[in-house]
Amino acid sequence: MNLSISKSIVALVLGMAVTAHAGIYSYGGGAYAIPDGSLAGVSSQITISGASSSFSDISVAINVSGGYNGDLYAYLSYDGKLVPLLDRIGLSGSNPAGAAGGGMNVTLSDTGANGNIHAAGDSSLSGAWKPDGQTTSPTAAYSSFSAGGGSITLDGTFAGENPNGTWTLFFADVSAGGGTSTLNGWSLDITAVPE
Repeated sequence: MNLSISKSIVALVLGMAVTAHAGIYSYGGGAYAIPDGSLAGVSSQITISGASSSFSDISVAINVSGGYNGDLYAYLSYDGKLVPLLDRIGLSGSNPAGAAGGGMNVTLSDTGANGNIHAAGDSSLSGAWKPDGQTTSPTAAYSSFSAGGGSITLDGTFAGENPNGTWTLFFADVSAGGGTSTLNGWSLDITAVPE
């Protein structure tokens, strides 16, 4: 009986030692407008401190209302690296106007069940998507965009980094018309590497 209890305690302690601590870090500022037709765009930051020194997985939650999704360009940057999250959703050789929807409440991760957000289509978006990941300039001709998005990933770019520092979300509405989008909030969900 005592041997069984001892084995259970050892298993419990070992299980606790390899647990990966997750953290959700939210932007603490208020909502702000993304200026219509301005390549200068706007940015906001989340500063992380006290997290594990390395992580294995990251996702980004974004809540945007209004505007025209096909006009939006956004990226996440940290420590000199960046990942294009949105690159004019829906814009391609067969869709010169891009996605007509306005607004989104999405989570972007490398395992997004709905596929690449570039192929999301016309609607107010929700759910889990893969980031756009293409490096096409947001001002390039519509025929330059891949209808299925690109291959740059969040984990492929950032995993293994020390997450403690300042993360920046940049947003621009690169084509005038379609109204003004508002960023209502955003957050990072980081899973630490087990210690």
